[in-house]
Amino acid sequence: MLKNILSIFLQPNCPLCERATTEEICNYCQKQLKSCQLKEPKKFWQGDLPLFVWGEYDGKLKQAIAALKYDKNPQIGELLGFLLAESWQKYSLINTKIKPLIIPIPLHKSKEKIRGFNQADIIARGFCQVTKYPLNTQGLIRIRQTKAMFRLNFEEKENNIKGAFKLGKSLENNSLSRPVLLVDDIYTTGTTVKEAARILRNKGIKVLGVLAVSTPRHL
Repeated sequence: MLKNILSIFLQPNCPLCERATTEEICNYCQKQLKSCQLKEPKKFWQGDLPLFVWGEYDGKLKQAIAALKYDKNPQIGELLGFLLAESWQKYSLINTKIKPLIIPIPLHKSKEKIRGFNQADIIARGFCQVTKYPLNTQGLIRIRQTKAMFRLNFEEKENNIKGAFKLGKSLENNSLSRPVLLVDDIYTTGTTVKEAARILRNKGIKVLGVLAVSTPRHL
């Protein structure tokens, strides 16, 4: 009896609701999180830089991403990566024989030092655990700290992000025949991922598209 009682108290709490749980987040929050999933995640898979996005940036998904980034809960990022991968595998948007290289959008080293990790890295790791795609977390390096994007207009965002990335040494010094998929947590205007894709394409690297966990409703 005492052992059973102690096991309840020793269980970690869900980072989103404080319920005791043995999972990354409790079953209740997982159900709420999955309710944010888009019915047609492939509807943006078109144009020069196609986008595949898992869910709407609202409700429990918005809370989960905030808890990941600002409350230091990397396990949430891994779970979001799993969900993104499971959804991705339901659609044949690329040739299944292709194993694209996954490159997460990087943080500037000063911000990553404060946060303790890059949330896009964690999401990409979870995604690759499921898909078995290769991962290069240093494929792109952010060399310039940028302003917060949400207060800027479109032109200001473009100027803000221009020149913020460079190729990592593994790609800078070697040719890459394998195509790339970029991964990020939130897709808004696409300014950041377009700049990242430009840097890769200038090297002759094929960028198939972007995978994102969330996007605002207005997109």
